[in-house]
Amino acid sequence: MKALVIANRGDDDAGHVGERLVQHGFTLEIVYRDGDDPIVTAGVDLVVLLGSDWSVYWDKVANHVEREAAVARELVASNTPTLAICYGAQLLSHALGGSVQRSDLTEIGWFEVSSDDHALAPPGPWFEFHVDTFTPPPDAEVFATSDAGPQAFWLGRTLAVQFHPEVSTAIIRRWGEDSAAEADEYGIDFEALYAQSEQLAEQNRERAYQLVDAFLDRVSLP
Repeated sequence: MKALVIANRGDDDAGHVGERLVQHGFTLEIVYRDGDDPIVTAGVDLVVLLGSDWSVYWDKVANHVEREAAVARELVASNTPTLAICYGAQLLSHALGGSVQRSDLTEIGWFEVSSDDHALAPPGPWFEFHVDTFTPPPDAEVFATSDAGPQAFWLGRTLAVQFHPEVSTAIIRRWGEDSAAEADEYGIDFEALYAQSEQLAEQNRERAYQLVDAFLDRVSLP
């Protein structure tokens, strides 16, 4: 089985989500949203739209956004199982009639998420790293929220989450180091965040595996 991972160059680590998919027998293939190669989904069993430090509404990435949005519409139309994470969820919303905008609340760190689907995404702390939020597509079934807005929805065989189930402590540290210049703007103590992330690392991996397992079960993949 093949899982196609759509990501930005230099930020293509699918973390715990990728680990669990491999454990289920998937081979991961990475394609870059900021590249020029076509995004080919034929013959793919599952697609993961990873996060990005982009905003969907940036003019400077408009061509890349619309290329991926067209792919997202094809995935939904073809009923291809798709897991969209953070920017991926925002891109999907943009592609399917929702909207994306700057959030009134910046969520960077571990935040409480309320969920109506405990078997898939139990409520509690999930890792967030975003300044944007989205209005979900009209036909989406939202089942998780936070103070900043929607956190997860289903649409056919597509699951979109605003939080980051995939993150390892190494990924969190890399993102923090890349965002060090914005620490004061965001009001983030990254060293404290790294320490908290170490404490929650095992719990987060277990919850990520639970989410992947439930997702595969519900879209009828082994």
